[in-house]
Amino acid sequence: MNKGDLRLWCLLGALVALALVLAFPRIAAERSVFSYLFIVDVTCSMNTMDYELKGRPTSRLEFVKNALHEVLRRLPCGSRAGLGLFTERESAILFRPVETCENYSAIEGAIARIDWRMAWAADSNIAQGLYNTIKLLKGLKGHIVFMTDGHEAPPVNPRYQSDFKEVAEETDGARILAKIQAISRPRSEDRPSAVKGLIVGVGAYTPAPIPKFNEAGEPIGFYSADDVPHASRFGLPAEDATQIPGHDARNAPFGSEPAVGNEHLSSVREAYLQELAAKTGLVYHHLDNANALNDTLQQSAFAEHITTAADVRWIPALTALVLLVFLYGVVPQATV
Repeated sequence: MNKGDLRLWCLLGALVALALVLAFPRIAAERSVFSYLFIVDVTCSMNTMDYELKGRPTSRLEFVKNALHEVLRRLPCGSRAGLGLFTERESAILFRPVETCENYSAIEGAIARIDWRMAWAADSNIAQGLYNTIKLLKGLKGHIVFMTDGHEAPPVNPRYQSDFKEVAEETDGARILAKIQAISRPRSEDRPSAVKGLIVGVGAYTPAPIPKFNEAGEPIGFYSADDVPHASRFGLPAEDATQIPGHDARNAPFGSEPAVGNEHLSSVREAYLQELAAKTGLVYHHLDNANALNDTLQQSAFAEHITTAADVRWIPALTALVLLVFLYGVVPQATV
């Protein structure tokens, strides 16, 4: 074959390859995708500044938002993400899971606009909120990611803790939170074997002051011990009433002494959140950084395997490029 024929065949091959690119070729391919509904705690304690971003102190809420931005960016196309907010005893769903690549800007914008002033009440009951959230999400195709520091105001009276037995039965029977899959772990780990999502513990382990703001949203210091309740005085005492100092069944069922504590300081209530995870069958994860959270969320146990039409235009495009480089780069040099 002479050099003229070689040039012609290279040019024809490049044109055919470019024509294939314009034909938008696709092939069926199996891929792993994920579906998550992220519920973010927006109560006051989430303003506590016990994280760092780029060397600067930042609040738990801002750190959560930054982590969600990173997670969203790394989810494979075909995955779905939804968003909701938690305060008091309820979660409000902003939107249910939607495809991440097609709706990337909208999801990103919603995450960026999360603000503590969206809270519609000033207290929180994490257990009841988690219970109500699972009930609310009946029929959801995806996994819940409940992100909270576990700080309650005031701490819930143990006598009135939520009973998750009913919820656990419903989640298994009605499959509230997607297809239940097993996580492979050493038997020594005390983790639930059924996956319906995660509880993400937010915050440092060392208690830190909770910032206080005025009506304009301007910082005016920190909450003091006198600003917050240190114990629940709702209902009946959790312990034997006869052992409570100053107890009076009618006038002082919780005793005559004021409750004292450090509820004006906040840290991640990890033991409490791990207990809730065990009761609900959710997996517990402490938020240390976005990379670790992303690795946890992209475990195979959370994946859904689907068959999609994969774009393979890069193959003929690369072929055309190689032929053109050979035509105009290699062949002329060979004629010298």
